[in-house]
Amino acid sequence: MADQEVPGSVRIRTGDGNEWRFDAMEKAAEFYDCNRSNAVAFACDDVAQLVEAAHEVLARDDLTEQQRREMAETLSTRTTSFEVSVRVDANVQ
Repeated sequence: MADQEVPGSVRIRTGDGNEWRFDAMEKAAEFYDCNRSNAVAFACDDVAQLVEAAHEVLARDDLTEQQRREMAETLSTRTTSFEVSVRVDANVQ
């Protein structure tokens, strides 16, 4: 954020159909055992790392396709889904 000025506060709307956001922040605060503001920041940092780690695990060559598919299904959430595809390359000489 070197090029952007950091605001003094950030507002998260929790009304008008977005009440679930407050529940999510409360769950994160309980999980991280901290206040809601820190919990939101921790969760934002963690999600990128967790998704990257999931991609790395699913790309391992020592797993069967079935294992990858089961892991992808387990790791998928309401907003993030993982899919497994099989790629076959044929070299003809």
